Amino acid sequence: MHVKKPPVPVPVLLLTGIVAISFSAIFVKWSSAPASVQGMYRLLFTSLLMLPFAPRYGEEIKAISRKEWLLLGASGFMLALHFLLWMGSLKYTSVASSTMIMSLEPVFIMVGSFLLYKERSAVSAILGLAVAIVGVCLIGWGDVGLSPDNVKGDLLSIGGTAAVAVHLLIGKKLVARIPSYLYSLIVFILAGAVFAVYNGVSGISFFDYPPREWGIFVLLAVVPTVFGHILFNWLLQYTSATTVSMSILGEPVGASILAFMLLGERLTGLQWSGGVLVLGGLAFYLYMGSRAAAREQEELIRQANERLQMPGSVI
Repeated sequence: MHVKKPPVPVPVLLLTGIVAISFSAIFVKWSSAPASVQGMYRLLFTSLLMLPFAPRYGEEIKAISRKEWLLLGASGFMLALHFLLWMGSLKYTSVASSTMIMSLEPVFIMVGSFLLYKERSAVSAILGLAVAIVGVCLIGWGDVGLSPDNVKGDLLSIGGTAAVAVHLLIGKKLVARIPSYLYSLIVFILAGAVFAVYNGVSGISFFDYPPREWGIFVLLAVVPTVFGHILFNWLLQYTSATTVSMSILGEPVGASILAFMLLGERLTGLQWSGGVLVLGGLAFYLYMGSRAAAREQEELIRQANERLQMPGSVI
């Protein structure tokens, strides 16, 4: 079977994506604008970059039902809430603590998938997530010794992680009927509108920012979004979802290194220990999940072959 290859080697592209998403927290830290303004312009500029490809999806837009529009609205609201809480967390806690807690997203998705779709995970995979949760507790305990504000930032990051998990769970249902590009564009626009309403009601200025801030808003849209998340989505046609998921775990590591080099942030021993447990536990979870998926696929193929070998089988 011929395997497609990208114009640039996959490892190079994966490394590019990891570095790009690692800069997200750095840009947020560099900006003095409110988190809601950063989130609004990140979504707005990303949407503007995506809009030129929208006309080809005219028929798909017309086919979206009223119920699906309501779900799209809910997904957009949760995405806005995620950005508001996570970006807000970086005003109080370190880049390392916030991004390591954010990497717990699979925990919330696993719980949500069980509650909404009755999907079960292997005991070994759950063990990996349990180790990651212990790691987050260590990070939080290390932050307690630094400042109450650090703990507030950790809690905001946890809230942001829960919000993005709900956003992804809603998206999982919608992308079965709506093209992923169209889903992303609509949700980005709706989330940006949520921010616009929030900023308007709160009396937060839309335009009163120096050129440096506008540059950061553009960088937030281009670097971690286009060269990070969109690049990872594009790579799914060349490599496995597990490889991409494992690579995204590099964000806390990359962000921590960048924060040390560019912001002078240092970690305590407890934070380092917690970070190792978080990343190790999540890596084990993803590895066991990929093995379980492979076994399930092999079983489906075996059953299909058995049916084909039965007398009277019709293809």
